[in-house]
Amino acid sequence: MSGKAKDILKMDLYGLLDIDSTATTTEIKKAYRKKALTCHPDKNPDNPQAVELFHQLSQALEVLTDAAAKAAYDKICAAKKQAEERNRKLDDKRKKIKLDLEARERLAESQTQEEVQTRTLEEEIVRLREEGSRQLEEEQRLIREQIQREREAQQQQQTGGYTPASSRVEGSSNVTPKLKLKWKCKKDDETNGGYSQDVLFRLLQKYGDVLHVIVSSKKKGSALVEFATVRAAELAVKYERGLSENPLKISWLEGQPEVITSAAHSGQFMSTQGALTNERDYESVVMMKMRQAAERQKLIEQMQREDEEDGKS
Repeated sequence: MSGKAKDILKMDLYGLLDIDSTATTTEIKKAYRKKALTCHPDKNPDNPQAVELFHQLSQALEVLTDAAAKAAYDKICAAKKQAEERNRKLDDKRKKIKLDLEARERLAESQTQEEVQTRTLEEEIVRLREEGSRQLEEEQRLIREQIQREREAQQQQQTGGYTPASSRVEGSSNVTPKLKLKWKCKKDDETNGGYSQDVLFRLLQKYGDVLHVIVSSKKKGSALVEFATVRAAELAVKYERGLSENPLKISWLEGQPEVITSAAHSGQFMSTQGALTNERDYESVVMMKMRQAAERQKLIEQMQREDEEDGKS
């Protein structure tokens, strides 16, 4: 049994979402959104338990909103409940009989059926990882948008209805946040250690918008990722561990924020608020987009140079 299937079977997916097994897809998504909002990494930056719960909720949504994966999961759960009920009804005499050959054969048959059912669930989980869960991606996008709206509303209250350009345009510095990812991978491993562009994208997008993921075509076990916001990159560095059987090593490449004291930050905010105008806000947005385009090109060129250097060595 794979580690992913084992982890899912240890959880009560319906209990995680506080729903019945008869819940519709709409009810499942509504329950996920309600719970995921409370433990989203953006709202709990220093709470690893919240990040883990968010990951478990995402797994529950993936499985329960996919008909084939849900059917496989429900079948295993039903078989376990039936086995527990049979064991409760066994009297002392029957318990002793279980030790004889007939009982051993029934047990072997039951284990074989469970293995088949478990393999079915494993196959559905692998398919979900390869194809990606549209339901999960859509729900996480909606959650990020709602959190952003809440932040903007809070900022407007604090500034009397005016939101400074520095708050509206995150990442307007010269460098967008970029991280370097490494993992173990043999040269002849066609699966690249279990990581592909899609797998990395799905692992990292829960922390915020991912602009680019570039997997090295020549250097096995290496990739670069560019986030839209510094906060998303910080959360990924702090909490993401990757696949349990082949963990990721994540380090900053560019855009790591400097530590600024609250007093200095407050003075900078007040001076900026007094000086900015609508025209300068517009210019800031235009300049930011130009810089981001240049940085993306720079990121691609840097990866190509590293590939060429690795090919020569």
